[in-house]
Amino acid sequence: MKYHCRRRPQERKMSVPTSVSPPLLVSVAVMTVMFSGLVSVAESAIGVNWGTISFHKLKPSTVVDLLKDNKIQKVKLFEADPLVLRALMGSGIQVMVGIPNEMLAALSSSPADADLWVRQNVSAYVGKGGADIRFIAVGNEPFLTSYNGQFQSYVIPAMANLQQSLVRANLAGYIKLVVPCNADAYEGNVPSQGAFRSELTQIMTQLVSFLNSNGSPFVVNIYPFLSLYGNSEFPQDYAFFEGTTHPVIDGANTYTNAFDGNYDTLIAALSKMGYGQMPIVIGEVGWPTDGAVGANLTAAEVFNQGLIKHVLSNKGTPLRPAVPPMDVYLFSLLDEGAKSTLPGNFERHWGIFSFDGQAKYALDLGLGNKKLKNAKNVQYLPARWCIANPNRDLSEVANHMKLACNVADCTTLNYGGSCNAIGAKGNVSYAFNSYYQLQMQNEKSCNFDGLGMVTFLDPSVGDCRFLVGVTDTSASFRPYQRWVVGCILMLWQVAFRV
Repeated sequence: MKYHCRRRPQERKMSVPTSVSPPLLVSVAVMTVMFSGLVSVAESAIGVNWGTISFHKLKPSTVVDLLKDNKIQKVKLFEADPLVLRALMGSGIQVMVGIPNEMLAALSSSPADADLWVRQNVSAYVGKGGADIRFIAVGNEPFLTSYNGQFQSYVIPAMANLQQSLVRANLAGYIKLVVPCNADAYEGNVPSQGAFRSELTQIMTQLVSFLNSNGSPFVVNIYPFLSLYGNSEFPQDYAFFEGTTHPVIDGANTYTNAFDGNYDTLIAALSKMGYGQMPIVIGEVGWPTDGAVGANLTAAEVFNQGLIKHVLSNKGTPLRPAVPPMDVYLFSLLDEGAKSTLPGNFERHWGIFSFDGQAKYALDLGLGNKKLKNAKNVQYLPARWCIANPNRDLSEVANHMKLACNVADCTTLNYGGSCNAIGAKGNVSYAFNSYYQLQMQNEKSCNFDGLGMVTFLDPSVGDCRFLVGVTDTSASFRPYQRWVVGCILMLWQVAFRV
């Protein structure tokens, strides 16, 4: 049984950096700790990934309040969104801010570009009353097998340039560079045989040496769900933390869950390079609630609660007993309904909260609250929905439904989804409503050549929720919505002229 959890490339929209007048910087002198020695025993901190690829984006200030109400003190961002970073200023929440892979080439070849990025996306937000940026994630899984080495050569030069930029900005002692790696960067039939992929040996040697020299941890993303999803022979109970009838025996060590097995495979790989004591941060780990068989509320709650309990017990793993990961970032905070579904429909349903900040299930994060608290003061559109007109013949509805789902999110209708069993007419209504809410309940968007109609009775069925959109959507997203409206109307005209 191999321990890598493969993940296909993800599409994340990049924000164009905007110039912001930097506030007065406060010099922070922090002793750099070299990690070549023994790992210190410390309690893990639970954080979250905050992704923003959504059709219904809450105001960043609403999300920050959600983090604070749930006592979440660490957040990982995939890009330096100015609105998000401004909202985090003064919150006391520690931030890992990401640089998209597409920017690595420029940053690797131009120190000036690195200086500009640091100035616009870090220096502009830190300081007294600013954002507490602790880490910069250089790329996101840049060594992923699916990328075929596309970004590989840029990583180390980009880190070198960014490190010098941090030095010049007097921030290098406080803000550390990391590279979130997918677990497919290493492999092994059993954990003790763990090693980095042969084609990555040289660059991983350079990377861990850089991390060690600059006091940075190794960041890895581990997804037992993907191991289960991608392999019909993978033991289901081994993906969780409740015990298994299929333990993995590795010499004197016994593994009862995939997380520990994967983690120790990385420990073994690092040990072979002489860095077996390097601190490790789990950059992403979680379980989706919809969009595939096995992706449901119960499984997500059992996995995430089991993970948190396991990590916070400080039990550690067989190869690193009593030393848990330095930090663990759950993936993810909110559902992202506009993400690519190339890896699977579940990609839009990883959130512990739905798109509108409502808790999906009871979860104790170990941070003081026994269960999740919902976002407050969320402004919804009026309580009305678009459904299939019961008085119309729906035999010609296929093109309308296809066009609606090409724009809106209909992933819950597919096999394994929470709305898979609501029937043909229910499917049409769900598709119509998803599109209608995306268009901010524009009257014309529920026409569908007379096949749709507006209702004030909630058509939700069981676990299948017909959403109502939010009005406190981030202003930066509205131009995209207007663009979508124009495109879909043109598509409709073309489709029905044929």
